[in-house]
Amino acid sequence: MRTGIQTLPTQQRGAVLVVGLVLLLVLTILAVSTIRTASLEVAMATNMRYANNAFQLAETAIDFSATTGGPWNTAVPFVLAQTPAPYGLGSFQATATFNEETPPPAGGYSVGVGGATFSAFHFDIVAQGQSNRGATSTHTQSFYIVGPGGP
Repeated sequence: MRTGIQTLPTQQRGAVLVVGLVLLLVLTILAVSTIRTASLEVAMATNMRYANNAFQLAETAIDFSATTGGPWNTAVPFVLAQTPAPYGLGSFQATATFNEETPPPAGGYSVGVGGATFSAFHFDIVAQGQSNRGATSTHTQSFYIVGPGGP
């Protein structure tokens, strides 16, 4: 006759333990992979930030040179020494050199009025920005100034 009580097998095979350990191993590998991916993304974002800082510092050097570099001289280049950026973001430097003298663009100038002649004096600014972690960015900007000159 059979009663409602079931008996456990006397020998257990451990299948649940093996399946549990395999699932735990899969979850561990997934977690480690996720952590490595997140760490890589943080490093990439940090490097991008420093590259952007270097870019902006080079642009700052161009702006600073263009606004404070005068009076412009065709014989002597303007040199902006390495200057620390605010808030410790890095540094920037620039050099502006005379490139060439050409006739001014047509229109808008009184060329030849009263015997005055004008020329366009072309300058090139080469600026470099350096961020704290070694990222650099070099920019070149050309401009001209119309002034008395010409043959």
